[in-house]
Amino acid sequence: MHKNDLVKKVAEDTGVSSRDAEAVVNSVFATIADTISAGNKVVVTGFGTFERKTRKARKGRHPSTGDVIDIPEKFAASFSPGKLLKEQVEKG
Repeated sequence: MHKNDLVKKVAEDTGVSSRDAEAVVNSVFATIADTISAGNKVVVTGFGTFERKTRKARKGRHPSTGDVIDIPEKFAASFSPGKLLKEQVEKG
């Protein structure tokens, strides 16, 4: 499912226009991104937790030359599914 499909489904399920549904979906995504960028968690009970995690600095290899390179520490977005989501996915 792509974002446009998600917007259409939200519009159908809620009875709002596609434009309004798109604004809501964009707002939800922006709020999640802004919150985890600030170093805070977003917990959606039963669905899961979005958070920012730190990836430690490490050594890597340049794929073309094979030279050893330093990969600096950086932040990454992380999602951990909640209990209800896990159960629903297992059921299929």
